[in-house]
Amino acid sequence: MAAHKPVEWVQAVVNRFDEQLPIKAGQQNTHTKVSTEHNKECLINISKYKFSLVISGLTNILKNVNNMVKLISISADYLGYTGKMSGRDETMLVKQLLPEICHFIHTYREGNQHAAELRNSASGVLFSLSCNNFNAVFSRISTRLQELTVCSEDNADVHDIELLQYISVDCSKLKRLLQETVFKFKALKKVAQLAVINSLEKAFWNWVENYPDEFTKLYQTPQTDMADCAEKLFDLVDGFAESTKRKAAVWPLQIILLVLCPEIIQDIAKDVVEETKMNKKLFLDNLRKALAGHSGSRQLTESAAIACVKLCKASTYINWEDNSVIFLLVQSMVVDLKNLLFNPSKPFSRGNQNADIDLMIDCLVSCFRINPHNNQHFKICLAQNSPSTFHYVLVNSLHRIITNSALDWWPKIDAVYCHSMELRSMFSETLHKAIQGCGAHPAIRMTPSLTFKEKMTSLKFKEKPTDLETRSYKFLLLSLVKLIHADPKLLLCNPRKQGPETQGSTAELITGLVQLVPQSSMPDIAQEAMEALLVLHQLDSIDLWNPDAPIETFWEISHSFSGY
Repeated sequence: MAAHKPVEWVQAVVNRFDEQLPIKAGQQNTHTKVSTEHNKECLINISKYKFSLVISGLTNILKNVNNMVKLISISADYLGYTGKMSGRDETMLVKQLLPEICHFIHTYREGNQHAAELRNSASGVLFSLSCNNFNAVFSRISTRLQELTVCSEDNADVHDIELLQYISVDCSKLKRLLQETVFKFKALKKVAQLAVINSLEKAFWNWVENYPDEFTKLYQTPQTDMADCAEKLFDLVDGFAESTKRKAAVWPLQIILLVLCPEIIQDIAKDVVEETKMNKKLFLDNLRKALAGHSGSRQLTESAAIACVKLCKASTYINWEDNSVIFLLVQSMVVDLKNLLFNPSKPFSRGNQNADIDLMIDCLVSCFRINPHNNQHFKICLAQNSPSTFHYVLVNSLHRIITNSALDWWPKIDAVYCHSMELRSMFSETLHKAIQGCGAHPAIRMTPSLTFKEKMTSLKFKEKPTDLETRSYKFLLLSLVKLIHADPKLLLCNPRKQGPETQGSTAELITGLVQLVPQSSMPDIAQEAMEALLVLHQLDSIDLWNPDAPIETFWEISHSFSGY
């Protein structure tokens, strides 16, 4: 059948996949999940040879239903095979798949139960699609830009411009986007200009994070055509920023455009600056002023913080030996930046906690990569009396440092091993508060260390956490367990401790994880705790339970859980 009737065969597999999707089949059990995964693998394999048939079938399903998280998410897995497509197939993609994917990105915003998941899945498909079919996606964006240059509406639809932030761009494609923007920016209405400003900055990060070597080479061998485009756009955006509100909107993109001009950064660092470069120097001066809180505008201070974090992050992708001037620029701002973002007595807040947390994580990770030995901000975040947000930011920053080490010169996590004791204390206290908030009281069959007893005693007579506090503790606890899973040594390390103390802290850590496994009210944490325990029981981890007597320690701790 497959050989003689490929269309019917492919359609049969697509239909079977359609029927097994949760929206039609209802809640999935283990068997149906395995079957769905099998069909997904089938479709991926078929798409290597019959891509057009597969994508036509899936696109038709997309047209008929509104809530297809599973369907959208699988598309990214096989779009990599589109590199061998014919021109006809590419046309079909533009006409069929691209509008449907864009519909999911544009339509599902706040208010829908699966809004974030749908948008993330759809944007992942668009990213994969643009890898091998950039022209098709670029054409849609360029066409809309052209339409908006002659549009008289103040509230025109800018959704297609926002696609810029989801596409895959290498160096040549980024230049193409910059050139297109330079040509059309002045003719756009304000709403479209702001959409371009916001989306281009995200496109830059797509380039840097997916092609870090290209960005690094930019500082080894400057590209005049890239710098020319970036400078022209900087000047256009600078002219657009007439008011405080507009300045706050454009500063994050302006710092990125300046980063794309290594030679200009060198020039404006000199005592005498050319007239054509004075606006860049003035921009940096205003940035420093706002960061230090001397601008008289909260909006500008917040925007300066965002721009400076982006500067710090970008600098970590540049080798110090290639351009020391950008690091001097970072050093001139980073102290004020950390004072602004990590002030326990006056926490930084723009009214969007998730965005603030992301900004603080970017800052903490970047500062570590710039100078891993200057960890004063780590100590602030570790302090017990610091806001819980600081603890969450620190733990997630450490997790990113462990799991994302793309460049050779980025320091490793071992520079933070000296803080293992504080992290263990944070884990113990967060564990207790989270379980207390859920109303659960698991038995502790193992005698904990004295410090752990003291901690428990100090917490025992406190009031039960509120629901909001409990939710916060759960988020932090999940992050801590993920951290243990990612690098158990970070919490097993016991510098300058004697064998019995080391064994006691290891027992306390493992006891805490074991307590989490049966917690039905925290299933995601329970699952992660099991994964962490498996990693802790790997041979290289067992050696760290107590380096003085690893086998004896393993036997004693394991034996104590024999009744669980």
